[in-house]
Order: sequence, then C-alpha cells, then structure tokens
Amino acid sequence: MKTSIERGALLRAVARAQSVVERRNTIPILANVLIEAEGDTVTFRATDLDIEVVDHAPAKVERAGATTVNAVTFHDIVRKLPDGALVNLTDDGASGRLAVEAGRSNFALATLPRQDFPVMATAEYTANFTAPAPVLRRLFDKSKFAISTEETRYYLNGVYMHVADGEGGQVLRCVATDGHRLARVDAPLPEGAETMPGVIVPRKAVGELGKLLTDDDTEISVSVSETKVRFATPEITLTTKVIDGTFPDYTRVIPTQNARKLEVDASDFARAVDRVATVSSERSRAVKMQLEDDRLILSVNAPDAGNAEEELVVAYSDDRLEIGFNAKYLQEIANQVDRENAVFLFNSAGDPTLMREGDDTSAVYVVMPMRV
Repeated sequence: MKTSIERGALLRAVARAQSVVERRNTIPILANVLIEAEGDTVTFRATDLDIEVVDHAPAKVERAGATTVNAVTFHDIVRKLPDGALVNLTDDGASGRLAVEAGRSNFALATLPRQDFPVMATAEYTANFTAPAPVLRRLFDKSKFAISTEETRYYLNGVYMHVADGEGGQVLRCVATDGHRLARVDAPLPEGAETMPGVIVPRKAVGELGKLLTDDDTEISVSVSETKVRFATPEITLTTKVIDGTFPDYTRVIPTQNARKLEVDASDFARAVDRVATVSSERSRAVKMQLEDDRLILSVNAPDAGNAEEELVVAYSDDRLEIGFNAKYLQEIANQVDRENAVFLFNSAGDPTLMREGDDTSAVYVVMPMRV
C-alpha cells in the first residue's frame, strides 16, 4: 500500500474512527484501525465488536492495499503534524511496519495483518429510510440524558427508537429512562420507516452518533434490523448492535391527569436551581419547590452546609403545593427546553411530574419527586 493524503482530511477520518476503540482490551487487533487504500479513497475502519465506524477520505493512491495500526498512536501522530501537511503512508507488507512521512517527520508503526481484523457482518435490514441530521440530532440529544447507567438493568442502557402513535398519526419516537426520570421525543415519521422494528440503541453508540449529526445539511441514511442499526452519510458509516432486551412499557408512567400548571422561564429556572443547590449535600441534592399565587420559592436545607432560598415570579394559579426533586434531574430537564417557557404539570407531592416546552407536546419529560 502506498498513498498520500492531506493531513486535515486524515485527522478527521482517524479521529472519528479511533473514538470507538476501547482503551483497555485483551484482543490486540481491536486496538488497531484498519486502513484500506483503493481507487481515490482511503477507508478507516475501527470496532469494539459492538460498534463499527467506517470513514472515507479522499487520497492519491499509488498502490492499493490494506494494513492495521494502533488507532490511538496513529491518531496522536496525525494530530501533532503541522496543518496543511501532505502525509505519505507506505506499507510493503513484509516488514510489519507502516511508514508515516510528512515533511521532515518520519514514523514507522508496528502493524498487524488485515486478515485478523474483525469486520461486522452485514445484516438484512428490514427498514431503510433517510432523515435530516437536525431531526435525528434532536431525537437523541433531548433523550440521552435520561439513559440509565445501571448495568443490572441493561435494557435501560440506551435510547429506545421505535414507531409510535402520536397525536397526529404515526411518529418516529425516542425514549430513555432510568426509573427516576424519563424523556420522550417525537419527530415526523420518515418515508420507509413504517416497518421498522423497535430497537434500543446503546449509550456508547448514541454518543458516537452525535459526531455524524453535526452538519445541518446532511441527510442520514438509516437502516434497521432486529439486531443492528446503521447510520450513514456519504463519508462515514456507523453500525451498532442493539441491546438484546425488552424496553418497558413507558406509557404507564407518563401522567395524563396532572392538572396543576406552572409556567416559568426555563433558563431563569435552571440557573435558580443551580444556585440554591450549591449548599445541598452531594448525596441527595434535594430542592424543595413551594408554589402559590404566581410565586415559586426554591429552597434547600442542608444541616451540615447551610440553607438557601430563591423566589421566582411565575404563572401559577392552582392550589398551594410543596414538592421536592433531585436538583440534577430538574436542571437536566430544564436544559432541554429550546423555547422560552417550560411548563410543569403536577398532581400531588408524591406523584410523577410532567414537563414540556410551552404547548409543544412532541417532547415531554417525566421526573419522580423525592421527600424533602
């Protein structure tokens, strides 16, 4: 293999590919990135056996071929090369080394045979559709904060992407919950997604997916089967196994009868919660909300550290209510609001609370209260 590639294009491709590589693994080949040069393209492939990223970069290929090198070391080298440099990659196959040359810099990196590199088998996808990057970004960004990190409840360790019945017909829906809070976000159902099976996209894949969805003008090709999901742009393809489990019936925990309504400026609310929570004990971080006559009093009483109180002018005309929440959960939910106002719907101090953005019901959040 012999190829030359511009440093900027190389860095982008290698950075995206190497990010899926596990720093600690017992299989040496999984620490490597597979480099394949053919035609006028160099392809970089990395995997941890559950997620596979394939990235394409334009290059001048003098001799086609393939090899694998340590992904982290290769990325570090490319990152430290000067901007605009032309990087030459040469592998003769016999020496067990990949030569990396740029200007006066020369490196020889140990390689492993490309035959040892595991390539994820292509699945028979039952549904194929395209969706604009901003639509998918909103679905996953607004739901991922509620993903559970509890390994024993592995079926909650991801975002449940499925077709559901919304208010105006079928929608593409993403749901995440950890048992304490829940996020449910809807988008118009893309053409071709009607037959899609419901799948749980793992937490790590959701994080990697965010790197594909940065360009607002990009259309993302999505392919879904019972066991895998693939997200693809012209340059990069992310394939992930889905979590083999059944997502619980989340509709049972979304309250529909909450009648007490609070409307508050979302950013003012998030900042006020952050301020009063400064004195709360790290373990519970409990914040009490007292609501009465268009007034909201946020307070924290931490015997060891002190206490704090802040009052906000809000729209609230229902019966007086005192209710407590984990400050972190309140902030995370308030930070999802893109509009000016957040609407909270309460039932009682012991029941789940519903939050949405103004009158928009395409994104709703549920948070469980706590005793204060």
